[in-house]
Amino acid sequence: MLALGAVVTLAACSSGTTTTAADSTTSTTAAMQAGPRVAVSYDGGVQVLDAATLETVADFDSEDYTRLNLAGDGRNVMVTTSKGFQVLDTAAGTTDAPQLTDTVFEAEKAGHVVRHGGKTILYADGTSDTTIFDTAALESSDGLPEVESIPGVEAHHGVSVVLEDGTFLTTVGNANGRTGIEVRDAAGAVIARNDQCPGVHGEGTAQNEIVVFGCENGVLVYDKGEITKLDAPDQPYGRTGNAYVSETSPLVVGDYKNDADAEGSLLQAVTVIDTVAKTLDVVQMPDGAEYTWRGVSRGPDDKAYIIGTDGALHVFDPETREFTASYPVIGEWEGPSEYQDAHPGISITGDTAYVTEPDTDSIHAVDLTTGDVTVSSELDVTPNEFVAVTD
Repeated sequence: MLALGAVVTLAACSSGTTTTAADSTTSTTAAMQAGPRVAVSYDGGVQVLDAATLETVADFDSEDYTRLNLAGDGRNVMVTTSKGFQVLDTAAGTTDAPQLTDTVFEAEKAGHVVRHGGKTILYADGTSDTTIFDTAALESSDGLPEVESIPGVEAHHGVSVVLEDGTFLTTVGNANGRTGIEVRDAAGAVIARNDQCPGVHGEGTAQNEIVVFGCENGVLVYDKGEITKLDAPDQPYGRTGNAYVSETSPLVVGDYKNDADAEGSLLQAVTVIDTVAKTLDVVQMPDGAEYTWRGVSRGPDDKAYIIGTDGALHVFDPETREFTASYPVIGEWEGPSEYQDAHPGISITGDTAYVTEPDTDSIHAVDLTTGDVTVSSELDVTPNEFVAVTD
């Protein structure tokens, strides 16, 4: 158990009652096939698909807009709702029927979910409270597992990370803005702080537990007790808002925006943060291709895969800072008016990338070893957020 100072230990307090696949709108024989799953949110619900066939396994009613995050145990998904983080059991790797359970980690304005070192970390924007639990306990508990809660100081849209030795990193801000991060040791003592990160957003833990946070003018890198600020080449505004990491690589790929007044969500460049050399480089996307925060994922060989507005899946090698291949997958598309609007996204498990195409209500599986689309499926809903879940 962590001893993070001002920690409140909570016992399980959920009944653990569940909504079974039989209570859902749709249930097919695919529910009896063991294997990976894909969870897809849409306006008013969440579907669970068989990852091999992309057939619908189950369909659950939910809220108009929900966000989906992997819980980290290869089976469960956190569905962010107005009540908090609701557990969706996709039954990945089993022949069980999926369940949108009644297990909810209550949170005011449920926000980021972080998975690292066998822990799942939940952040509530409305209070800045952090909830931490052993990831493996989610599957073995009847209802909520035992959790630790670290109270927030001033509410803001933020995120927290817990390292394997109990070091706790959390963003700092308030209703007027976000300024940086604070780091505490396992006893709760502050060991590092940096307030030179305006608009701090997003995080990623790279190889050797080096953590990156995005800023509106660069990034912060936390490495064994020290925080280093890396400035973006564009000043005063060169924003990295999301970090795409591999825990087997020291190189972090980030999104990048250098025009604070630009409308819409489309981006034209990526960043590469070398967490060892402490450098930040900006690389332009291929001509004619833009992307959003939803369209980037790390995959085989620690490369980044980006679904562009040209409909191609672009392969980016962060070591060489070069785009090495482009695979046609979907039709050309335009950026969303609002960030939460349905638009193409990517989620990778193993050598397979799943790409959504809201314009055609479709989802596609791409073999990343060949670039071939192996399976496509037209859904009866318009896909929005989604995650691939594998045991």
